[in-house]
Amino acid sequence: MTTPIALTIAGSDSSGGAGIQADLKTFAALGVYGASVITALTAQNTTGVSGIHQVPAEFVTAQLDAVFSDLDVGAVKIGMVAHPPVIDAIVAGLKRWSPKHVVLDPVMVATSGDRLLAAEAVDALRKKLIPMASVITPNLPEAAALLDEPVARDEAAVEQQGRRLLALGCKAVLIKGGHGEGSESIDYLVGANGTITLAAPRIATKNTHGTGCSLSSAIAAGLAKGEEMETAVRSAKAWVSAAISAADRFSVGRGHGPVHHFHRFY
Repeated sequence: MTTPIALTIAGSDSSGGAGIQADLKTFAALGVYGASVITALTAQNTTGVSGIHQVPAEFVTAQLDAVFSDLDVGAVKIGMVAHPPVIDAIVAGLKRWSPKHVVLDPVMVATSGDRLLAAEAVDALRKKLIPMASVITPNLPEAAALLDEPVARDEAAVEQQGRRLLALGCKAVLIKGGHGEGSESIDYLVGANGTITLAAPRIATKNTHGTGCSLSSAIAAGLAKGEEMETAVRSAKAWVSAAISAADRFSVGRGHGPVHHFHRFY
């Protein structure tokens, strides 16, 4: 029996709700073995980020090569990459090892509002990493920031931004509507064959720390298990919605608490 394996390349969250920790919890919850390449250490909790320590690019390369030379990685999720040399190391590693699927979550701002990506890193992300992605998963502010445009306010504007992001070279774009308004949270999956809208009820909770990380890693988990892109995205959206719904079962921290990754189990 083949064990599905997914790799997360991202930053560590010392409070355990986002980043590498959220990704590994997501993989485990969805029956996928998780490996990790850590790009940065953050000092953070549910109220905000107080420090970021970059991992040297050559050590990111060492982690990548160690994982790929031994593990049969079915899908890669990329999260926080805040430093251009690290982006270059990841691009070189992906070219060396050619994973079948790459899910890129362009993490630019934390749930708490703290900016995680410097301007020069945004440019490297846009030109070097996005063209290698099977799918990118920006939220509304991140999609706007990648294009240097205002945040989209209606469905037509969201779809137009999705098309412009697709033109940067990725195979698909999932623009997440969690930052939107209204009773439903609507995500838009934009691909070469058109746009699919994915709606879920908007859940009233402040416990949304790590939602974006968890969604992108859930998509990677589905792809690692052999699912088609649309199926993986639909399954991930349903799973994350349930994890947000169950988040208030937890009492963790004083700020934006984590979602409940293991809601199916306890």
